[in-house]
Amino acid sequence: MARPSLKRYALLSIVAALATIALKGVAWWLTGSVGLLSDAAESLVNLAGALMALAMLTLAEQPADDNHAFGHGKAEYFSSAFEGFLIVVAAVAISYSAVDRLIHPRPLEALGLGLGFSAVASVINYLTARVLMTVGRQHHSITLEADAHHLMTDVWTSVGVIVGVGLAGASGWQWLDPLIAVAVAVNILGTGWRLLQRSADGLMDAALPEERRVEIAAVLEDYRRQGLEFHALRTRQAGSRAFVSVHVLVPGQWTVQRGHDWLERIEESIRQAVPGSHVTTHLEPLEDPASQSDQDLDRQEDGG
Repeated sequence: MARPSLKRYALLSIVAALATIALKGVAWWLTGSVGLLSDAAESLVNLAGALMALAMLTLAEQPADDNHAFGHGKAEYFSSAFEGFLIVVAAVAISYSAVDRLIHPRPLEALGLGLGFSAVASVINYLTARVLMTVGRQHHSITLEADAHHLMTDVWTSVGVIVGVGLAGASGWQWLDPLIAVAVAVNILGTGWRLLQRSADGLMDAALPEERRVEIAAVLEDYRRQGLEFHALRTRQAGSRAFVSVHVLVPGQWTVQRGHDWLERIEESIRQAVPGSHVTTHLEPLEDPASQSDQDLDRQEDGG
């Protein structure tokens, strides 16, 4: 069954980013806080990431064609990698602004009103992140999950900034403001790095998560108790699609039809264990020694 379009959730993220940019921008303008400026800068990253997510989700939803027989699902990894890169850039920019403010301190103004605007922006980000995370996990979309993780990071960052800037204003310790900005930079840098790592794994055809592989192994073990054998199990993730291939060894005296019927059952069982997966099986006779020579990615040839 085809996955429903997720583009409307990317549009939701864009609208939320625009709203939070406006609110946090006003908060910074009112207070002059570099901590709030760093928070607003992260929302600019959210907007760029949401725009990229919309573009890549649009591409990922294109059907398979002659040049992309396995579909366009990997386009989602470009979106999450791009967002990870933007987060790293934002962290560097925030750190630069914070160091400059440490060298050239300035008093904070209109904190109550400014922090109120920032708090409203945080609520918008929190609600949007919850929606994106729920839908992303339901439909195995790394793009929406990446966006949700980033927004939740933004929420906790904003909470820290609001508390820290409030303390700086109340205590008169102006150095607290740029130090909070540095903490924000370090926090979002970790998020960016994790997104880049996960995107690289997807583009490098990393195997399905361990829990998925355990579920597949349990399916195969059930059929193994019925007299079949398996090897060369391989899995990979491409955006929302999971790909599974396995060689099935059956008694050599079976007819092609009988073997085919068993393969159909096995493929359906795996699809039930891993919804949305594309399963490829290869039939081999148990008794033929040649059946054991193709367990690796490249078939092992006889030296003789």
